[in-house]
Amino acid sequence: MTDSSKALPGVLRWPVGDLTVTVLNDGYLQGSLDLVAGISKDEAGRLQAAGFRAQDPRITLNAFLITGPGRKPALIDTGMGSLGGDTLGRVPAALALTGVKPEEIGTILISHLHPDHAGGLIDDRGQGRYPNAEIVLHTDEAAHWLGEDALARAPEGAKAYFENAQKAVAPYGGRLRYHRGGEVLPGIEAVHLPGHTPGHTGFRIVSGDKSLFSWTDVVHLPAIQFKQPEAGMVFDVDVEQARETRKRVLDMVANDRSFIAGNHLEFPALGYVARDGAAYSFVPELWVAAQ
Repeated sequence: MTDSSKALPGVLRWPVGDLTVTVLNDGYLQGSLDLVAGISKDEAGRLQAAGFRAQDPRITLNAFLITGPGRKPALIDTGMGSLGGDTLGRVPAALALTGVKPEEIGTILISHLHPDHAGGLIDDRGQGRYPNAEIVLHTDEAAHWLGEDALARAPEGAKAYFENAQKAVAPYGGRLRYHRGGEVLPGIEAVHLPGHTPGHTGFRIVSGDKSLFSWTDVVHLPAIQFKQPEAGMVFDVDVEQARETRKRVLDMVANDRSFIAGNHLEFPALGYVARDGAAYSFVPELWVAAQ
């Protein structure tokens, strides 16, 4: 087995009409079945085994670069940054392979403020990694993590998450823009997907007759949650709401035959959702290295 902690950064470009969406793999988080909520550990283990996955799952992490004529490059999320140890924090190296420099990024669409999505906003000195970028964030997400009383009301075991969120956005000062859904950039619509966090957001990218729905953290563990959508994660802020959002989104994209991307789908994280009896399956898009 290849030691993936030493692997080169993963990058895949994909056309969406006149736009290009580039998947930037940030690495993986080593997890365990103790992270699964809503189903038994035995059932979670059975599903992992049926999906040819290890009992201690590796949770893939991706970010997405959006480029196109007449527009500044934009990112959807930034990866873990320096918080991730040896197996995470590869987005900067992946971005470098695309030829886009950090100072060229005009907008960063933050799906939510968990560290694996916003930690890469800053470098290991706490300085902003993207000096000219505007940060775009759902109003409910900002209220939850960044409000004046946010740290005081945070559960004791979660205070570090709140501190990291506040540190991540601090260098961007007056370059924060809040939304409540709808168009956030030309051709990009924010879709509120609450539960995982209060302002958890997906992004629908449309160009001409092509579209891509980036659902961010609807699914963390593909071998488990497609087959058993009842399964959540212990770090869902509202497990029940996250479950209802997941079931609604899976039903929607299967009905619509939508082309989707996920931050925690295994690289290159692009494909479709098909019904599989009472459950679902993920159908990866066909791709070749030249893509």
